[in-house]
Amino acid sequence: MTKLAARAAPGAPAVDLRPYDDGDREGVLAMRLSRRSLYHRFFAGTPHIPAFYARTLDGIDHVDRDALVAVAGSEVVGIAEYTRDTGLPWRADLAVVVADPWQRQGVATRLIGDLTGSARRHGITELRADVLAGNHAARAAIHNLWPRALVARGDEGTVIYRLPV
Repeated sequence: MTKLAARAAPGAPAVDLRPYDDGDREGVLAMRLSRRSLYHRFFAGTPHIPAFYARTLDGIDHVDRDALVAVAGSEVVGIAEYTRDTGLPWRADLAVVVADPWQRQGVATRLIGDLTGSARRHGITELRADVLAGNHAARAAIHNLWPRALVARGDEGTVIYRLPV
């Protein structure tokens, strides 16, 4: 478990990182996310985390599909995950979401850093991240972590990043 120095507000609890487990599902569903944050993560307007996503969390095996959660006290404040591409087993799709009060506090950077280590240990050498072109915060974070990332334009206003692990 990794400790973060980041805090959302003075007096807020420190953030711990740990592997996702089945007991985290409700905490992930209860994350404090604005409609904008939900749109940036799921590419669709939704008032809350979609039910299909909660079901996909049941498939976490910590090898081909792995996830880490960031927890402040008893609240889940972030989740980062990868899913191995079955056709290209050295590649995995990366996704991250951080609760609004904890954004721009270093939570996503630490989640990605630790998750990248897990991916490397499981033979993944490249991550792929699809990001909405208007999600400037995510794009800036990717450029900070991977200055030499390969970039392509995707469909419907997305940017596709190929990120070496």
